[in-house]
Amino acid sequence: MSRSASSSSPRIKSSAKSPGDSSGREQHVNINDAEAPFPQPVRGGLHRGLSARQVQMIAIAGTIGTGLFLGTGRSLAQGGPASILICYGIVGFIVYVTLLLLGEMATQYPVAGSFNAYATRFFSPSYGFALSWNYWFNDAVSVASDLTAAQLVLQFWTTSYPWVVSLLFWVFLVSVNASHVKAYGELEYWLSFLKVATIVIFIIVGILVNIGVNESHTYIGTRNWYIPGAPFVGGFGGFAKVFVTASFAYGGTESLGITAGETKNPSQNMPKVVKFVFWRILLFYILSILLIGLNVPWDYPNLSNKTTTTSPFTIVFTLAGSTVAASFMNTVILTSVLSAGNHALFAGTRVLYGLSVVGPVPHAPRIFSRTTRAGVPLYALLATSSISVLCLSSSYIGSGQLWGWLQNIVGVSNQIAWLSIGLASWRFRKAWIRQGRSLDEMKFRASWTWPWGPYFVIITVIALILIQGWSSIIPTFSPVDFVSYYIEIPIMVVMGLCWVLAKNTFIDTTPVPGNTPLDPPNEMTSLIPYDTGTREARHKWTSDIVDIRTIDLYSDEYADEPLDEVNDETRRKRFRLFWRLYDMLA
Repeated sequence: MSRSASSSSPRIKSSAKSPGDSSGREQHVNINDAEAPFPQPVRGGLHRGLSARQVQMIAIAGTIGTGLFLGTGRSLAQGGPASILICYGIVGFIVYVTLLLLGEMATQYPVAGSFNAYATRFFSPSYGFALSWNYWFNDAVSVASDLTAAQLVLQFWTTSYPWVVSLLFWVFLVSVNASHVKAYGELEYWLSFLKVATIVIFIIVGILVNIGVNESHTYIGTRNWYIPGAPFVGGFGGFAKVFVTASFAYGGTESLGITAGETKNPSQNMPKVVKFVFWRILLFYILSILLIGLNVPWDYPNLSNKTTTTSPFTIVFTLAGSTVAASFMNTVILTSVLSAGNHALFAGTRVLYGLSVVGPVPHAPRIFSRTTRAGVPLYALLATSSISVLCLSSSYIGSGQLWGWLQNIVGVSNQIAWLSIGLASWRFRKAWIRQGRSLDEMKFRASWTWPWGPYFVIITVIALILIQGWSSIIPTFSPVDFVSYYIEIPIMVVMGLCWVLAKNTFIDTTPVPGNTPLDPPNEMTSLIPYDTGTREARHKWTSDIVDIRTIDLYSDEYADEPLDEVNDETRRKRFRLFWRLYDMLA
């Protein structure tokens, strides 16, 4: 069911009161009214066109792509089987807790912009501004990374004109995202379904290959954990490297909150989406990575180098002795690249749209708030997709090298996003308690993460960001690798300072009354008193950290619609046994 602009647009507080209002309560106005001088910045707004079926499948496998299918090869080559298993497990747990924190906010306030909006609302406008642009850049670079990965996957069959497949994929992705959001949801649903089925098949085949159903008809077991260099390749430096590739692989899970603004009945569907993440991490990532580390040696030829990267999934099917099956697996990986690019393009477009409709002062040009009749922010889509030309530079750098750099940049950007969710949740929870609201009023609450959840995410993510670039400094300094690991940090600082300067928060001009002494006069009292009407400017640093005592916790809360409840009840009656099993699992 599509919503009109008045129901889907963000709302802002106004201090103005109606003439007859003596209650003193602040009123809320639509952002379009506040921006009346600007001619029609939004045409209809976003539509809630994603069904529960689509959102749940996207939650299961929507962001599974190059990070799992290709990134695991790079991680295995750099860190070895033990490092990859431990690092992916650590990052997986951090991501799960982070998603629970995001789920609390996204269920309560399903707005455009997701955690970017929450960071602005609950933590700091300057930080939220920097984070939003950083995350938009992250999604845009992710599209370029996925298109570059498509070139690497294609090298399994041919090395001629690899840029052609990137161009064709780019045209297809832009076309799909330029249509109704339902087209994105339906494409993502079936591509995600294919990935789920493929990973299940891979797990079965991986187990069979390990116990002896392979070309050499020998039991592999844990043999690859004891070859020279294994199980920890490259020592601590190799171990630390895997954190950023693991963050790249898990990246996109936090963008599930972005779909809240276009999800039907978010108060029911978003908690289910978040709870499913645990099973996705356990079954799809951890189990797959365990089988990869057991079956594929870390020094497998062309596993990961400057010019190429081979998927461990394809290698396992090759070890099973079926070239046809390996080609099929590679085809599925190619479609997963398409799916991941589709998801990143959708998320980046919505982030840019969210920046343009922030009130009362937009954080991006208003042209990006224009939407088509189908509810698609077309100009935001074109701006986000334009960054993908980076993938064409692979002809000069090498696809493997370029993809590795892009992977590092996106991985760190994902970590900054998780850190921001922790900060926003920390302030949101403190404000909720400080203002005396009952915890029972929360539509979704991850009770077992109270109160340690936000602190855990903040501390662990900061630790990851600091230590993962170890190999770029020790034993020899690598400027290019160092920049790819840490370039996001100064960009965030510069963007935040730009916002602070633009809002003039460095100077706080405070009215100061004249000389109105509170103490009796003494020898230090001036003989000429100051004029009581003079004012002076006090120059001091003024923080824009949001005051938890004054945060409006009622604005933008989602009110369940009767039609949503009727549809949910009808659906449950049709498939009562299925949904009981689903609820037990979730």
